[in-house]
Amino acid sequence: MRLPGGAENFRQALAAKQSHFMGLPIDPDRQVLVTCGSTEAMMCAMMTVVDPGDKVAVFSPFYENYGADAILSGAQPIYVPLVPPEYHFDPEVLEDAFRQGAKALILCNPSNPCGKVFTLTELETIASLAEKYDAYVITDEVYEHIVYAPYRHTYFASLPGMFQRTISCSSLSKTYSITGWRLGYLIAPAEIIEVAKKVHDFLTVGAAAPLQEAAIPGLTMGEEYYAQLQQTYAKKREFFLNGLDDLGIRHNVPQGAYYVMLDISEYGYDSDLAFCEDLATKVGVGAVPGSSFFREDVNHLIRLHFAKREDTLAQALDRLSGISKLKK
Repeated sequence: MRLPGGAENFRQALAAKQSHFMGLPIDPDRQVLVTCGSTEAMMCAMMTVVDPGDKVAVFSPFYENYGADAILSGAQPIYVPLVPPEYHFDPEVLEDAFRQGAKALILCNPSNPCGKVFTLTELETIASLAEKYDAYVITDEVYEHIVYAPYRHTYFASLPGMFQRTISCSSLSKTYSITGWRLGYLIAPAEIIEVAKKVHDFLTVGAAAPLQEAAIPGLTMGEEYYAQLQQTYAKKREFFLNGLDDLGIRHNVPQGAYYVMLDISEYGYDSDLAFCEDLATKVGVGAVPGSSFFREDVNHLIRLHFAKREDTLAQALDRLSGISKLKK
C-alpha cells in the first residue's frame, strides 16, 4: 500500500503521543509527515526550507549528516563551536552566523556526539535570534526521552512563538530500540508539511506500512515506559562512567543520549584516527574519532557509547584496563 504521508492511524497515535510530551496540539493530518527514519526527516526538512546558495548554521560537534545535508541542498554550512567540556556556545558567535545570512539552524538536542542537553536559557537565546533574523530551526530530537537528572529536555517548538519557525525531526529508533525499522517523522506548521510532502515523495515515497502498524502499540504506552527507559540508561551511564573513573580515563559527563567523549591527550597521539585503530587492534574496543564530529581541529577526543548490556560494558571496561599500553 502506498502511504506517502504515513498511515492515518500511525499519524494519529504519533500526534497524540507528541502532543502530550511537547505540550502542543498537533494535527495528525496537517502537521505530521512520516519519513524513512530521522535521517530522511532531516534531509527532507533541509530541502523544504533551504534553497541553493543559502547558508545553514550547524553547532560543532555535530552528527555527521548535518553538514552533508546542507551541501546536498546546495547550501553552505556555517559552523558554531560548542566548547568542551561543558559544550556551551558563545551567543555572539552564534549571532554572527545569523549575521552572515543563515536561513536555518540545525539543533540536535540532546546532542550526538557529546550528550549535551541545551538549557532553557540557551534555547531562549536561539529563539530570540531566530526571530530577529527571520530564520528557521530544524531540530533533531531523537534522544528526547534519554535525559539524565537533573537535566530536562525542552522541545524547541514549545517555546513561545517558535512552533511557526521550527521543523521538529525525530524517530522511533532510539526510544523504542527499533533502529532498523526506519520510522521517522517531521512535525511542523501545515504550510511547511505541505511542501515537505512533495520533497519526501521524490526521496523515498513512504515508510514501510507494516512497520507503522506494528509500532502503534509502542506509541500508546503510558508514562511508566518512558520513566523506565530513563532509569535503564541512567544505570548504564553510571556503571560505565564509574568504570572509566576507576581506570583513570578522562571523559565528559553526558547529560543526555548515550555517548561519552574520552580525552586521549595523555597518550601522545597526533591522530585520533590512529588512536582508534590501535584501540581496536591492541585493546579490543571500538571507538569513533572525535574529529569526525568537529569542524575545528580536534584530535584529542574519541566517542564511545554505552547502549549495551551491562555484561558487554563490563567486558569493554575490562579491556580498557589495558589502554595504558597505547601510551607513547
